[in-house]
Amino acid sequence: MGALYFLSVWLHITAAAVWVGGMVFLSLGFLPALRHPDLQPVRSTALRLVGLRLRVIGWVSLLVLLLTGIYNLGARGYGWGDLLTGNLWAGAFGRTLLEKVTTFALLVVINALHDFWVGPKVSALVHQNAPTEVVTRWRKAATALGILTLLLSLWLIAVGIMLVRGRPF
Repeated sequence: MGALYFLSVWLHITAAAVWVGGMVFLSLGFLPALRHPDLQPVRSTALRLVGLRLRVIGWVSLLVLLLTGIYNLGARGYGWGDLLTGNLWAGAFGRTLLEKVTTFALLVVINALHDFWVGPKVSALVHQNAPTEVVTRWRKAATALGILTLLLSLWLIAVGIMLVRGRPF
C-alpha cells in the first residue's frame, strides 16, 4: 500500500468519524443539554449557532468522503472506464459499492433538505414567533430528517466495512 493511498483511507475514516461524531454530539449531548430550564432564554440562538458551525464541518466532511472515496477506488484499480462499462458494479464488491454510493447520495439529499430547507425554516418560524403548533410540526420534520441522516450514516459505516471485509450476510 502506498503512502498516498494510506493517507486517503485515513482521511476517509477520519471524515466519517467527524461526520458521525458531530451528529452523535448534537443528538446525545447538545440537544438534551438545551432542554435545561436555565438555557431556555438562549436555546434557539445556541441551536442555530451550533447548527451552522456543524453544518460547515459536516459538508466539508461529506466532500472529503466523496473525494477520498473516488481516489480509493482508483487506487484499488478501478477507473472511469469501469464505471462507463458497468464493470464497477459487477460481483459482490460492485453490488456492495453500488449500495454504498446509492446510500451516500440519499444521505446527501436528506442532509441538504435538513440543512438548507427544514432547519432554516424552523429558525425563521421561531424568530417570527410563529404559532407553537407550526413550529412543533417543522421541528418534528427536522428531527425526523436528522434521525434518518444518522441512521443512514451508521449504515454507511457498516457497508464500508463490508466493502473491504466482505458481507457477513
